[in-house]
Amino acid sequence: MTLTETVQAREAPRTGWGSGTGPEPGTIIEDHALLGDLYTAALVARDGSIDFLCLPDFDSDACFASLLGTPDNGRWKIAPKATVREVRHRYRGKTLIVETEFVTDEGAVRLVDFMPIRKQGPHLVRWVEGLRGTVTMRSDLRPRFANGYTHPLVSRRDGATAAVAGPDALYLRGGVGEAVPPFELEFTVQAGQRIPFVLSWARPYDDIPTPVDPEVALRETQSFWEGWASRLRLPSGYEDVVVRSLLTLKACSFRPTGALVAAPTFGLPETPGGERNWDYRFCWVRDAALTLNAFMRAGLTDEADAFGDWLENAIGGAPNELQIMYGIRGERRLTEVTLDWLQGYEGARPVRIGNGAYSQFQLDILGEFAAVLHNHMRLKGKLTERGKTALKTLAIQVSKVWMQPDHGIWEMRGPKHAFTASKVSAWIAIDRWVRTIEEHGLEEDKAPWVELRQTLFDEVCSKGFDARRNTFTQYYGSKHVDASLLVIPLSGFLPPDDPRVVGTVKAIEEELMPEGLVLRYLTEGVDGLSGDEGAFLACSFWLASTYQLQGRHEDARRLFEKLLGLCNDVGLLAEEYIPGAGRLLGNFPQAFSHLALVSCAYLITEGGKHPLHS
Repeated sequence: MTLTETVQAREAPRTGWGSGTGPEPGTIIEDHALLGDLYTAALVARDGSIDFLCLPDFDSDACFASLLGTPDNGRWKIAPKATVREVRHRYRGKTLIVETEFVTDEGAVRLVDFMPIRKQGPHLVRWVEGLRGTVTMRSDLRPRFANGYTHPLVSRRDGATAAVAGPDALYLRGGVGEAVPPFELEFTVQAGQRIPFVLSWARPYDDIPTPVDPEVALRETQSFWEGWASRLRLPSGYEDVVVRSLLTLKACSFRPTGALVAAPTFGLPETPGGERNWDYRFCWVRDAALTLNAFMRAGLTDEADAFGDWLENAIGGAPNELQIMYGIRGERRLTEVTLDWLQGYEGARPVRIGNGAYSQFQLDILGEFAAVLHNHMRLKGKLTERGKTALKTLAIQVSKVWMQPDHGIWEMRGPKHAFTASKVSAWIAIDRWVRTIEEHGLEEDKAPWVELRQTLFDEVCSKGFDARRNTFTQYYGSKHVDASLLVIPLSGFLPPDDPRVVGTVKAIEEELMPEGLVLRYLTEGVDGLSGDEGAFLACSFWLASTYQLQGRHEDARRLFEKLLGLCNDVGLLAEEYIPGAGRLLGNFPQAFSHLALVSCAYLITEGGKHPLHS
């Protein structure tokens, strides 16, 4: 049975995959929009429920985790009490202000949700506006600290309803009347009436947060996002979708350091009901090249520079200590644990926080980091002593370890192999150091590095290539391909029109595109996990970019626009997609998907060399 058939067999209409657990009807992954304040982010569904929020930062414990369990694991739902006949869900212009309009037999209301750009502590503002008639509303606020585990003590404090447990406290102000445990409140709203709610977080031993003026906060939040969006340089023809992707990427950035989380969520599955449930609230070096280039293409030099500086700081001075990912402040230890009290999204367990892959050896990271450093130097317009030292030490490290097998670009939890894409990335590290010597006239002996670069090239073209099938392979001796092989044309390792690249693209089309979108790889027996995956959206954008570079312009645009059609109603993408079932999979929204979208959009509209590793 295919993955699509599995989903369809288990799926009940609008209730997810029919496992009987997880969010209420209407709150599947793709029903959500993103709110954010540049420190953390929330997911708000079309039914008016905030199903996921970590406070105070991306990597903090969640106080709302119903998306990974049940409403009793924490959520805040504001919606009409009566049956909703129609729902409209959208962003207000080029902002992260979400508007949800509900139409009932009583009338119509608009729910406005946003997080003010943080000045001191975090706030969540929810605003109910009467549009027509008189509508009875219900607010159901259930804070659950410690990732959906701890029930707080609820009391009144200084004009606010307080929920306190352990190191966390939430304070609710506004509304109509006084909420009672568990913050249940019914009220009516008439046409023209506005009823604001403000939820604020603090440590219970600190002062209660200063009240927020909802009117002022709304104006300031709208002004901030519109002002930021006005700076963007956008590709012709795809302005709206690229703006939304860039706004999403900005919302996934941690303002104090410039780090970009891979996604603001944890535990959302890559396989329906399966075990591929990871924590993505960290910063991957692998995402860095795409991040830097997406920001540079859009004219966001400040963000690109801040991100590059953060990466250099996080990594330190020893390339042998380089990790595949870091915490948002540069943390290195990201211990993985399971949250057994959470039932998982549609029964997908275990739910994990932390990520054990941080300790894996992945050869490709050395090349990814070298590519980022090289591009960062281009952005600065000069080669710093620190940058030169880093590039040289990376090359030295590659010279010591390039022959070792690794876990590969996809963080396989099965046996190590000599993954072809990893060896190409080793080549990238040496190539970027050679380029740096040449571009800046460094007094370095480049001859041994040129020789090593050629050695790597020759080995990949020999051991990583199946001449009989005319395709590069997933790893040396493998009979299969892998979407990571697209790094070959996208990095400059070989020209896009090289017959070996053409043959590899054909093999990917035949083996990894069962329904017109690209799988990362065939999962059986290679990654140490059970279950299949959906189509990996970033890889599909990579293929569209490769088509463009090969002169297959119609194919590139056709695939690109097919991928755009997978965005949800507010323009967001997850990590994966199940063709045929029309469902998003994995953590959401996924920065990798949006980064690949942005890079592909610029490539298709402007042509030229792909910026992924160049």
